Amino acid sequence: MASHSNTPHITPVATYIKVFSALVVLTLLTVAAYQVHLGTWNLVVAIIIASIKAALVVLIFMHMTHEAKFNALVFVGALLFSGVFLAYTINDTDQRAQLDEYHGARIDPANGRPAYGTSPRLEETIINANKEDDPPASE
Repeated sequence: MASHSNTPHITPVATYIKVFSALVVLTLLTVAAYQVHLGTWNLVVAIIIASIKAALVVLIFMHMTHEAKFNALVFVGALLFSGVFLAYTINDTDQRAQLDEYHGARIDPANGRPAYGTSPRLEETIINANKEDDPPASE
C-alpha cells in the first residue's frame, strides 16, 4: 500500500524564502555565465543551472519531497527522457552544416557572411574574425 497520507504537510516560510533566494542567485549566475565566453560549455553550464532550478521548484514548491516514491521515479524518468531528446537535438544542430552547407550553417557559403538566424553575439565574433583575416588595404 502507498505510504502517502491524507494529512497536510506544512513547509516553513523560511524554506520558501531560502529556495526563492537560491532561485534568484541561480538566475543571476545564468546571466553572468552568458557574459563569459566558454564556447560549447556555455550550453552545458546553462543546462546544469536550469536543472538545479527546476529540481528546487519541483521538490519544494510542488512538494515532491512529500509524495510517494513512485511519483519521484516517474519524474526522474521524464527528466531522463527529456535529456535524451535534448541531446539528440543539440547533436543535430551542431552537425547540420556537414550534411547540407546551405541549411543550418553558421556561415553562408554564398557570401561568407554569418547565416540568417545566427545569434548577434556569434555574428559579431564571425565578422571580427573575418576582419582579422583580411589583408590590410594598400594605398
